[in-house]
Amino acid sequence: MGFFQRLVRAVKAQFNALLKRIEDPEKLLDQLLLDMNKQLLEAKRSVAQALADEKRLEKRVSEYAAQVDDWEQKAVTALKAGREDLAKQALVKKAELLEVLEQYRKSHEEQHATVEKLKASLRDLQDRIEDARRKRNILIARAKRVQAQKRLQETIKGLSDTSAFAAFEELEKRVEELEAEAEATEALEVEDTTLSLEEQIRKLEKPEDKADVLLEDLKKRLGLPHDSSGS
Repeated sequence: MGFFQRLVRAVKAQFNALLKRIEDPEKLLDQLLLDMNKQLLEAKRSVAQALADEKRLEKRVSEYAAQVDDWEQKAVTALKAGREDLAKQALVKKAELLEVLEQYRKSHEEQHATVEKLKASLRDLQDRIEDARRKRNILIARAKRVQAQKRLQETIKGLSDTSAFAAFEELEKRVEELEAEAEATEALEVEDTTLSLEEQIRKLEKPEDKADVLLEDLKKRLGLPHDSSGS
């Protein structure tokens, strides 16, 4: 697995862990950006190390290329001096160095290709982090909106509980009963006051004598004059 694949997995793992642990979206995004920047620094160090390795290989290529050219010149010098034996030895040395040079050239080409890939991945990572930084406020607003909707749904769900409505209806019924009791008590008090007033007035009236009433009734029946005043 390449370095940047491990980096992406690490960021995703940290994101999932933070998502479960942090409810504040702003704090979550800030922490994610901080972690991304840390990973970016690590990626930059890796690219720098790879680039340094490429430079060292490039230097070895130059060094061995120079040695190959040097032994080539030594072989020419020996040959011109009539020393074929020395010229042969110089060419053998040149051939040995040329093999090493080709190995270094191959390693350098492979390292150069690796560095270019790492640079491209690093640029892509930087672009993504910049994009995430630009989207931070938008994501915070969206996350808060989702949280508000969730809280509203939970509130509505809580209000949908039948026990709460039953308690509300029971309280309403009890209040109506208390109101009815209060009205009945008030009516009884008014009635008691009215009866008491009538009794008091009746006591003030002069009671009629039963004998006088009977006498007047008899006179009436006999056609005799009677006292119209009742006395």
